[in-house]
Amino acid sequence: MNSLRPSLRPGELTNLEQRAATSSPGLPDPVTDGLNPAVGEPCVLLKQGEIFLKGRNRQQFERMLNVNIRAAVLSTGVPAELTLREGVLVLRVARDRLTPAEHAAAVDRLAARAADVPGISQVCRALRVDKTPEAAAAAAVALTGPGSGAFAVRSRRRDKRFPVTSEQLNAQIGAQVVAAHGLPVSLKQPETEIFVEVDQQEVFVFTAGRPGLGGLPVGMSGRAVVLMSGGIDSPVAAFRMMKRGLRCVFVHFSGMPLTGPESVYKAYALVRGLDRFQGGSRLYVVPFGKAQQSLATSGAGRLQVIAQRRLMLKTAEVLAARMHATALVTGDSLGQVSSQTLPNITALDDAVRLPILRPLVGWDKSEIMDEARRLGTLAISELPDQDCCTLLMPRRAETRAKIEDLRKIEGRLDATELADALARGAQEYRPAE
Repeated sequence: MNSLRPSLRPGELTNLEQRAATSSPGLPDPVTDGLNPAVGEPCVLLKQGEIFLKGRNRQQFERMLNVNIRAAVLSTGVPAELTLREGVLVLRVARDRLTPAEHAAAVDRLAARAADVPGISQVCRALRVDKTPEAAAAAAVALTGPGSGAFAVRSRRRDKRFPVTSEQLNAQIGAQVVAAHGLPVSLKQPETEIFVEVDQQEVFVFTAGRPGLGGLPVGMSGRAVVLMSGGIDSPVAAFRMMKRGLRCVFVHFSGMPLTGPESVYKAYALVRGLDRFQGGSRLYVVPFGKAQQSLATSGAGRLQVIAQRRLMLKTAEVLAARMHATALVTGDSLGQVSSQTLPNITALDDAVRLPILRPLVGWDKSEIMDEARRLGTLAISELPDQDCCTLLMPRRAETRAKIEDLRKIEGRLDATELADALARGAQEYRPAE
């Protein structure tokens, strides 16, 4: 494994990392904002989404999600307890040696970090209170105020033995909130919703949540190698595959020694930013410049772009075998550029045996850019660099490549042996570390 940092000029990677490490926005919620600790214990509720619909193998998904959340929590440095309660995970922070403000800040940090874990549909900062209607009502009063507007109470009993029905609990809590703040009730269009969840040992009360990423836990669907170009599309493609449960390993083809290292810095920063969704990410950098020269001198001509992309895929397949990955991922979008026409995509699929996943195949550029902006990768991807794909570019690229012609070019170069050599020369980096 190589360390990228010593080879960088001062400040070059730091600026990229600042952009790549864009954290989740704050979670506006009164739970941790100056409440009296006697009202209840601030905690985080994590709601499962798609996992909840699984059948007999649901426990496997829950175990994987549990492992991923624990790893994410560990990265915050906050000691926390994680428990599973019928499709809801509860994160608690021990109050030992923590002031109320410190405890609230720790809960906030856990909530923000958990929001980046695929498999969670909603993140709610809640108050954990005693299992009584009175304690739930006191928490509801504390979480609301004169400016909360019209409200509604939504109660749910996971413990059906609780002697008060959901409707009765709604009425009792609503009456207390009206008495305390004089707020109107609106069941259909409330400005504030008070959620009450009765569990086996306690009650959770909260007024808001934020959407999680949804999807499946990373690692549940296996492992794939992502061809990370440093452009806008491939980071978004990687994120979409993480949400479908794939653990992603990244490979970047740089134009070195014909270009500078700028594209490597970008790929490094992009992977570092995406690492918050899966943890433990690895980046392999393949110097590709001389291989491109060999393709050009072999008479690739208008097929240069497709020929070099086929060679990239072959090299990625060799790396995938080494890492027990069972698919490749690219940021291809149908018709976006000349190499992504349907005939050319067919020619690329012919290069390898592994399936090539293209999660953005039906997206247009504006959709991809919007997603990249949301992920915080767009600013890094738009930084200038010498992209290896533009090296030795023919004046006119082929849009309807024939597989037979490409195989002839590869036969002259012994593409299989060349791909093996390129994979052996790949350098490994671990941006997360």
